[in-house]
Amino acid sequence: MKHLVDLHTHTTASDGQYSPAELVELARDAGLKYVAVTDHDTLRGLPEAMAAGEKLGVRVIPGVELSAAEDRHLHILGLNVQTGHTPLSELCQKMRQEREERKHRTMDFLRKKGVHIPLEEVERQAGNAAVGRPHFAQVIVRHGYASTTQEVFSRFLDTQEYQENVKECKPSAAACIQAIHAAGGKAVLAHPYQLGYDDMRLTELVSQLRGWGLDGLECYYPKHSAEQTAFYLKLAENCGLSVTAGSDFHGEKVKPDVQLQAVELDVAWLVTGGCGQSAEFAG
Repeated sequence: MKHLVDLHTHTTASDGQYSPAELVELARDAGLKYVAVTDHDTLRGLPEAMAAGEKLGVRVIPGVELSAAEDRHLHILGLNVQTGHTPLSELCQKMRQEREERKHRTMDFLRKKGVHIPLEEVERQAGNAAVGRPHFAQVIVRHGYASTTQEVFSRFLDTQEYQENVKECKPSAAACIQAIHAAGGKAVLAHPYQLGYDDMRLTELVSQLRGWGLDGLECYYPKHSAEQTAFYLKLAENCGLSVTAGSDFHGEKVKPDVQLQAVELDVAWLVTGGCGQSAEFAG
């Protein structure tokens, strides 16, 4: 049976605009039956989101988005994961610590580029979340060094120079998939278009990831063209992968051009099998 779903969203637990409860309310207002909360490298927003889902009649799929080492645009979604103490929660804790250390390297890089902003303001922007690039971007715009967060990323935070100067310690894609599976979840390759690979190279990557246990491919995504979507659907079929759909919603202040999306999909493969919240929470 098909339902309206959005399986890729972010909250204030990482770099989103809305709290987990607010996001679930937005999902209800958008007519969604299922929404996956997939904050970057953290599970901390899931208990609040799931409690809101029970109250509002929205099925919240507990998730996470992990960044893999092989490519700065290679992201693996973990969907319907357990939120207790697992290898996944341990990995998320390590990634949070790495983000805390990385913020100082990012500050050094920005100073060299002539951007002078207070780290304390970036930390306030992040709130209880680990500091990430979108938090830097919003503060940089506020101080007038750029007009939009997209401009900040294109000029400073998503460049080859940034990658070379601000080293990021990330797990391998295989380790991401393994941790997701150990938490009872399904592993999905997010927004394949962002990798910028041609069809052959992407097919080789997906086949490799499939060999490591990849379960699904995010075929429906707001920035995928009709041609790309058709190719990803065929690739998923050929590789025996399930199809997912996600908006990558962060909120209009973070990604002004991205709204929650409602795609009709059968998610029985995802929501059956006893995954979800356990009695103990970590991450």
